Amino acid sequence: MAAGSPKGRVGMISLGCAKNLVDSEVMLGELARQGHEITAAMERADTVIVNTCAFVEEARRESIEAILEVAARKSAPGAAGSPGPEGAAGRVRRLLVAGCMVNRYGEELAREIPEIDGFVSLDQLREVGRLVQLGGGPPPPAPAHLVFDHTAPRLLTTRGHAYLKVAEGCDNPCTFCAIPLWRGRFRSRTPESLVAEARRLEAEGAVELCLIAQDTTRYGEDIGAGRHGLVRLVERLLAETSFPWIRFLYAYPTTLDEELFRLMGSEPRFVSYVDLPLQHSHPEILRAMRRGGSAERYLRILERARRLAPDVFLRSTFIVGFPGESEEHFAHLLEFLDRACLDHVGAFAYSAEEGTPAAALPGTATAAVARRRHRRLLERQRPIALARRRALVGRRLTVLVEGACEESEHLLQGRHAGMAPEIDGRVLINDGVAPAGAFAEVEITDAFAADLVGRIVGPAGAAGVVPAA
Repeated sequence: MAAGSPKGRVGMISLGCAKNLVDSEVMLGELARQGHEITAAMERADTVIVNTCAFVEEARRESIEAILEVAARKSAPGAAGSPGPEGAAGRVRRLLVAGCMVNRYGEELAREIPEIDGFVSLDQLREVGRLVQLGGGPPPPAPAHLVFDHTAPRLLTTRGHAYLKVAEGCDNPCTFCAIPLWRGRFRSRTPESLVAEARRLEAEGAVELCLIAQDTTRYGEDIGAGRHGLVRLVERLLAETSFPWIRFLYAYPTTLDEELFRLMGSEPRFVSYVDLPLQHSHPEILRAMRRGGSAERYLRILERARRLAPDVFLRSTFIVGFPGESEEHFAHLLEFLDRACLDHVGAFAYSAEEGTPAAALPGTATAAVARRRHRRLLERQRPIALARRRALVGRRLTVLVEGACEESEHLLQGRHAGMAPEIDGRVLINDGVAPAGAFAEVEITDAFAADLVGRIVGPAGAAGVVPAA
């Protein structure tokens, strides 16, 4: 679309998780379909949409900072209607806010930041074009109740991989999480819709499909698929698409189906990778969180995954500083890390969320204690992660090449199947050539706690792949 289009230019700032990114891509797709020009240069945008995250305090703070940064551009020299060269910083005429903070804090945002021109709720993704034209709508009521299907346009923003959101909302009773308050009840999409969208993503060039939801392993329970809903969906995707890699993210320990491990062990295209956020290990803290399971049960799940899918890579996430967490509870968690030998670990310092049962519990750790425990947990995991990485040195792994390294144009970067996009580190390639989006055989030559280093050794004859000399 030519510059100067009557519908103007729209920029998007997408914050938060992969589920939020899919929402951003739906909005961008709808805007492009209606003739709006999409720009990645915020200084050229007439309208900027900030798609917010409200998961924890740090995410909310990042969202507010992004909103205020765009708001400042509205009155900066060179803004629309102000003297200044075309394209000068601050040219923004409209600021719209979308995403989780809208459904949860929309009225407060409207009151506290008058520079916001309007809002796009979680149920209004496909109305975004009209809202941009009108200058936005009022803050919506929460929670969301719609689920978008394959008919929603999407403008992919990822390289090589694409996310497929299989469900919306969440029914889990975790006391620390407010997501159901604005995302609503769990609701699955139909398998037919998901297969249709997956085919479209494949046609657009994606070679890795990542299935996501708030509780991906619960997929299908609400539409009569039973406990094996996710397994049946993956089987259909394997049969009806040609993605070299299909993975799922965000398993819940009480809804995880062991048949997924068996499928990983028998089907190379269903990558052997499990992201299982466990949150804690001590039974008292797990009860306070209303998380089913125990440390021993979790260890048995990990053992079964390794037995049924021997090349599996395992990731988990933990919360420190939860109300009532003592030094004894935290020491239990550190010991659990030693026993679990996870490949990848993430951690959060507890954030009290308004409206959740945990917010009323006594004994929340101070911010300083939570930060110290967060640091200690990651330090405890570092040698474990390093040992897991060093065990790969000398092996030849299939790597999805993503392009030039972010820090140096002299290196390529990519991921092997045991690394999910954006969260699990990289394989840095210092010898050989391969185009972005290609799969290359890489010999691992060095290892660090987060990243691996290697050189391309094949495959022979693959388009654009030049092995190391």
